[in-house]
Amino acid sequence: MPDAVILVLNAGSSSLKFAVFDATRPDSAILRGAVTRIGTPAAGVTLRMDGETSAPVLDGPVQDHHDALVRVLKTLSDQGITDRISVVGHRVAHGGPDCDCPLAVTPALLERLRDLVPLAPLHLPANIAGIEAVSARRPDIPQIACFDTAFHNQMPGVAQMTGLPLAMQSPELRRYGYHGLSYEYIVEALGRDWVDVASERIIVAHLGNGASLAAIRNGRSIDTTMGFSTISGVPMGTRSGDIDPGLLLHLQTDHGMSAEELGDLLETGAGLLGLSGVSRNMADLIDHHDPASADAIRYFCYHVRRHLVALTAPLEGIDRLVFTGGIGTNAAQVRSLVCAGLDYLGLKLDAVANEDNSRIISARSSRVVVEVRETDEESMIAAHVYRLCGTCADTVREAS
Repeated sequence: MPDAVILVLNAGSSSLKFAVFDATRPDSAILRGAVTRIGTPAAGVTLRMDGETSAPVLDGPVQDHHDALVRVLKTLSDQGITDRISVVGHRVAHGGPDCDCPLAVTPALLERLRDLVPLAPLHLPANIAGIEAVSARRPDIPQIACFDTAFHNQMPGVAQMTGLPLAMQSPELRRYGYHGLSYEYIVEALGRDWVDVASERIIVAHLGNGASLAAIRNGRSIDTTMGFSTISGVPMGTRSGDIDPGLLLHLQTDHGMSAEELGDLLETGAGLLGLSGVSRNMADLIDHHDPASADAIRYFCYHVRRHLVALTAPLEGIDRLVFTGGIGTNAAQVRSLVCAGLDYLGLKLDAVANEDNSRIISARSSRVVVEVRETDEESMIAAHVYRLCGTCADTVREAS
């Protein structure tokens, strides 16, 4: 075990994923784990070391993220790791218009993040809770915030605009894009595999419970499907994706729905769960074999394909399509439906390679390379922390 380690925390609304990396060489995780179902009696901690995953340790309810961190630190203490933590890196869903690089957590930054909660109400409270939990338990350890919006901050101005009247425009009211740490990891992984990311026109489809696509050129995001909020773009597990604003106005005026009710509907009651009435989980829907589940799958794939094709416009074509995320890497049926009928783009799948979940799933005759890659947001965060801090926590740059 190395003398100093980086602890990475990825806090979700009801989960806390964690990973530990060598602070001097954070190229692969020493161990990974998760606290799941926070706030329920079924909460538990799982740990993965040396490729082996432990059974969930169920030792009573985990009330909140502070309680979850206590369980994480106890788990790490049992592994002889807690006293070796030199710095903690966090995934933070939203950095607003200003946070375009990793920043050290300070009281000023925390206050800024609290002000941004209305922009990411499902995600930022959990991110902030994770930061506060570390501060409460280990105030001596520096913390770094890595922002999911930062990768998209250099999109062309026209891709950031919302179409609101000039008098209403402000730095905060713009298209942000999300899943940036995942996209950044994929770009760096492609570069390590000698892909010419500087010249290729790449579309990455991050498909999971949350889903989006990004158009990437010269290693940078030039457009993405999510905009101002994490509701927008393609349909997701429980989120609606793009919906005609006129329909929302109709639901307010003719059906009497309040803004709060609409927000709950679009965030937690729509998407795959709402369309199927069965589950937000794509694997469950594929196994269910009922008409509503089949319709939900078709709707999801139709809109992913539609957005994929739309992203070829700012790219002026496409050379490579990368599927990632839980659905993107595991659901061959989804990949097949998304790519169906795209021969005119020079994109054709190898059916056998696709069913086998091979790395390269495009046919030999396909001009566009289609591949499947695991993403690793925790590794990307560890890399950012290492680049910012080196091996010495005293060199952490504070937020302005």
